[in-house]
Amino acid sequence: MTAAAFGSHRTSGLPAMDDEEFGRWIALVERRTGMTMPAERKSFLVTNVGLRMREVGFEDYESYYQHVISGVAGNLEWAALVDRLTVHETRFFRDPKAVGYLVDQVLPALARDNARELNVWSVGCSTGEEVYTLAMAITDALKRQERPPHFGVTGTDISLHALGVARQGEYPIRRLRDIPETKRLAYCEVLPDGERFRIAPALRRRVCFAHMNVLDVLPASSRQVDVIFCQNLLIYFDRARRQAIVEGLAGHLHPGGILLLGAGEFVRECPEGIERAPDAGQVLAFRRRTP
Repeated sequence: MTAAAFGSHRTSGLPAMDDEEFGRWIALVERRTGMTMPAERKSFLVTNVGLRMREVGFEDYESYYQHVISGVAGNLEWAALVDRLTVHETRFFRDPKAVGYLVDQVLPALARDNARELNVWSVGCSTGEEVYTLAMAITDALKRQERPPHFGVTGTDISLHALGVARQGEYPIRRLRDIPETKRLAYCEVLPDGERFRIAPALRRRVCFAHMNVLDVLPASSRQVDVIFCQNLLIYFDRARRQAIVEGLAGHLHPGGILLLGAGEFVRECPEGIERAPDAGQVLAFRRRTP
């Protein structure tokens, strides 16, 4: 799962940001993304805001701030800045226990209960590694069950740049080491330069990507899914927002559907209508109750 996190960088060569300006910027980030930024990450914000404002021709934080919050041009600039303020930490098969639970426990139960197409949602998908991981694992699992590969995986993220990488489906060759050999051979194509590889077209046709701010998740929707992966994302939100996001995600599940969170992302109260999934072991999984 994508983790959108705040890191730290040096601030040499950039103007100083006073506490009032810092407070205004972190309030804007939290209001628009929901993510909180502790004071010890001030250097990260100063570096990334400062470098971006210089690129677009601003010399001070206040004038750049006013530009970002104003009009259509400001909205476009905010989208570019968000890419600087979120670090897309992800990799293929990052959580093998969660993938194993999906393959061994969730898919057989869903296949028994449903004849329709299986729909899976990766929330905070970043550059797409988790989406393609799920597509590989589901394809192989359905083959073993001798079932047709009737499924789709949707990835959503706040970063337009990350989504562009995900749609292209091309990655540095070093990322191949995270993919099991049998899946490398079946679903990956090394490009002629030998420095990158591409996800095979047949697998890319099983996935799609869309821009979405997780704060916009509603408690209910006409579009429901069978499985939701939301891992290593909620840890960047405060407790109240975390609870609201989980409740919203739960509302998107079909009865019997599964929500998988990352370790350490447990919410204080289990949202109404879902319960801890049985036989999940160390995987933090919730199941939507059937009527």
